[in-house]
Amino acid sequence: MTPAVLVGVDGSPQSTAAAHWAAEEALLRGAPLRLVHAWPWLTDGVASFAEPDDLPAAAQRVLGAAADEIRERHPGLVVHTDAVLDAPVDGLLSAAADAALLVLGSRGLGGFTGLLLGSVGMAAAARSAVPVVVVREPGAVGGAGDGGPEVLVGVDAHAPEEEVLAFAFQEAALRGARLRAVHGWDLPPVFGYAGGAVPAGEIAQLEALETKLLSLALAGQRERHPDTVVVEDVRLGAARGLVEASAGAALVVVGRRHRSVEFGPRLGRVAHAVLHHAQAPVAVVPHG
Repeated sequence: MTPAVLVGVDGSPQSTAAAHWAAEEALLRGAPLRLVHAWPWLTDGVASFAEPDDLPAAAQRVLGAAADEIRERHPGLVVHTDAVLDAPVDGLLSAAADAALLVLGSRGLGGFTGLLLGSVGMAAAARSAVPVVVVREPGAVGGAGDGGPEVLVGVDAHAPEEEVLAFAFQEAALRGARLRAVHGWDLPPVFGYAGGAVPAGEIAQLEALETKLLSLALAGQRERHPDTVVVEDVRLGAARGLVEASAGAALVVVGRRHRSVEFGPRLGRVAHAVLHHAQAPVAVVPHG
């Protein structure tokens, strides 16, 4: 059976947007959609506390409203609902263990208006064993640039990760979209130590080398996906390049290394910056 696409719902506009994005993704994959509401007390935000007998009903109201809306828009989609009596992050990650991916809204009912990404989305993206997609705003189901739909993937051409590239190529193929591979690079520290302007000829030589490395990094996946149009995009600054290119994209894909320890940061600076600032849904793919 095709693994389900799982989405966390809590009744917020952001989670509703995530549910609609996840429904579209499930249809593309030919997969069922699983709506999950996880909360220690399973309340719906109306009251601080609820009687034990009311907790399942509160969860079912949230799930039922989301499922009805999804089924009305996508009558052929198989939709399952589950309530999990657990903290949001732990409950969602546990439920998503066998899923194809986990989809979340950028902020939930507990978020502050000024925050671009809520604590649940950040923690899930940092810890999940499956890819996590964060949908930024209500109605954000992916866009299309002037040349048609485009999926972006951030590539470290010096240490490419096949899991991340394979996911990005798959997403582009599902949508019939162009894949833009963005490799951001920085000037070697020696130029900063020297001070002054960097000669244009030096930059051109370095950029030519980075472009060659990107082509080599993509070669294997391009052979596996010969019908996918690939645009190689080499820019100064990894995170900035992805954020700038994200306007109008259907999806931005970045990687996140598995960590064997429970302390310290789990998201790299590029994934962190893109999650906060990209103008499209962001997929964080674990690797390594």
